[in-house]
Amino acid sequence: MASLVSRLAMLGSTLLFAYPASASEPPPATAAERGAYIARLGDCVACHTAKGGELMAGGLELTTPMGTIYSSNITPDKVTGIGRYTFEQFDRAMREGVNAAGTNLYPAMPYPSYAKMTEGDMRDLYAYLMEDVKPVNQPNLEADMKFPFSQRWGLSLWNLVFLDKQPFVADPARSDELNRGAYLVQGLGHCGACHTPRGVAFQEKAMDDAGSGGQHFLAGETVEHWRALSLRNLWTVDDTVQLLKTGQNRFATVSGNMAEVISHSTQHFTDADLTAIARYLKSLPPGKDDLPMPMVERTPAPAPDNLFTSRGGLGYTQFCSDCHRPDGAGVAGMFPPLAHNPSVASANPTSLLHITLTGWQTAETVAHPRVYTMPGFSRLTDTEIAEILTFVRSSWGNDGSAISAAQVAKLRQQLKPQDRDASTFETPRLADLLAASNADEVVRGMRLHLQTRDLLPDNVGNALNCTSCHLNAGTVADGSPFVGVSAFFPGYAPRAGKVITLEERINGCFRRSMSGSPLPPQGADMQAMVAYFEWMKNNTKPEDKVPGRGVGKVDPSIKPDLDNGKQVYAQQCAVCHGNDGEGLTRADGTWIFPPLWGEQSFNIGAGMARTYTAAAFVKRNMPIGMHEKFPLGQGGLSDQDAVDVAAWFSSQPRPDFPDKVKDWPNGGRPVDARY
Repeated sequence: MASLVSRLAMLGSTLLFAYPASASEPPPATAAERGAYIARLGDCVACHTAKGGELMAGGLELTTPMGTIYSSNITPDKVTGIGRYTFEQFDRAMREGVNAAGTNLYPAMPYPSYAKMTEGDMRDLYAYLMEDVKPVNQPNLEADMKFPFSQRWGLSLWNLVFLDKQPFVADPARSDELNRGAYLVQGLGHCGACHTPRGVAFQEKAMDDAGSGGQHFLAGETVEHWRALSLRNLWTVDDTVQLLKTGQNRFATVSGNMAEVISHSTQHFTDADLTAIARYLKSLPPGKDDLPMPMVERTPAPAPDNLFTSRGGLGYTQFCSDCHRPDGAGVAGMFPPLAHNPSVASANPTSLLHITLTGWQTAETVAHPRVYTMPGFSRLTDTEIAEILTFVRSSWGNDGSAISAAQVAKLRQQLKPQDRDASTFETPRLADLLAASNADEVVRGMRLHLQTRDLLPDNVGNALNCTSCHLNAGTVADGSPFVGVSAFFPGYAPRAGKVITLEERINGCFRRSMSGSPLPPQGADMQAMVAYFEWMKNNTKPEDKVPGRGVGKVDPSIKPDLDNGKQVYAQQCAVCHGNDGEGLTRADGTWIFPPLWGEQSFNIGAGMARTYTAAAFVKRNMPIGMHEKFPLGQGGLSDQDAVDVAAWFSSQPRPDFPDKVKDWPNGGRPVDARY
């Protein structure tokens, strides 16, 4: 039962139904219309609609340690639904957990909270379900619960001890707004079902904030391997309103089933209701185990000193920093900050571990219609995850305790996460650089690829770094990885028309992709970059075929449609690279994502200026945060869309390449070359 209650509670932990309607926003005119608002806010569809099933027809499977039950049909069908329920029978089911046949419902249905509902709201909800929901003839499925939980008569005893049928009573010492918020939170919102600690009989330790047990109300609980944080003394009122309306605020982004709650439910609350809720939560004294909620947005912290000298820091650099950034600040509207994030620094790291193992996605809302996804990192070892999360919990002002490999292993065993990326590419681990005999040199070489512009300002003429094209410092399959590359040099280069060295190939990127000047071949910086390539070589031999090498291929017979390419760019690319290809920067001018055309982008001599090379890269690597592919959620466009958008952005204005006349001296010029 615990798992089931927690699932439904997580879905409904902030589902807040209407009390008296807001004075500033008049209620709909009819009872059924008001009831539709209540049902919409209550997210009834989440539990009473199976995936791909009919609205409110039930059948959603809910698995618990005690067995499996299925949500019921609450359409007005007279045979299989609630079409024959009188209002009194409906009211009893909602308040006491007893259906029309006299059978006790499992308290996965949070009727102890619903008991606080006003009669007016109950009648409106009943009117909506009976009048506006389409009847569906779909028999309810029998629960499959283990003994003794299959004996429902025991629930009568549970109700006798724990069920308080007293409706909500306004506190005269509180303002109307605070009473409104209290009603919404304590009643049909049933926030406590998820956020209030449970007792030995799995009852909520407090149903409201009054009395001797009131300090337990909304003080936080762990449910279904998620940590539902304390809601007491939550952020500022505006920050809480923003989270409930958009799924994210300055400090956090919702995770788990709460993303669905925001998408289907809380974003539709009236502003007055959201404010009432936020003010009520803010009025609750903090609990003894609460983290202090930040009130003022803090400026981004510098990258931690051990970012490149610890296994956790290098693991973070490789797998996390592209989205969450070296300073832990994330990217506004896309990827959440990790600095000062309450779920990150919580004394109970369950949610952080859960997200890391299974993945995460943003809530789809009007404010943020595009959903961003983080893939699960279950293919990393328990030790690797522990190292990275320990680094995260101790950086940028976070003060969380260390994570052990045993903690990761325990939750992995419970969650049994599946790796949804079938790639066999063996991703090199940057953390292993520290074990190299020339660790200082190879780490320096890695950083020169990652931070090229900052570390070599005299050699880079635009906003790009090597990692702009060679993702995650050259460790991503089909993202121009460096794995094995040095084994193929010296080698013949058709563009140069001769055999070239690895140093010459690297300097070609400086001159073309970064519109800069070459490094001295025997200088310390060039040799550090070569040393990093040599470390990436591993045991590769010149005759080997390295899986994931390069960017793959796209059929060159596909004809570009520039009009579609422009649309694809606007829909999929502009959010990171700018409406006019200018890239994305922070307020202080520091680059987040690189420009795709203009003076700060690659010149016409770069490989990415060629349509089909760019299309292959885009096909496999862009956009990031699109789905669950390891490690960036990258890729997802069709071949046609990839060709179209590549043709669009590669043909936009960009710098010239002065030595273009020297290219392909022996012939073989590609058909998509820009000159």
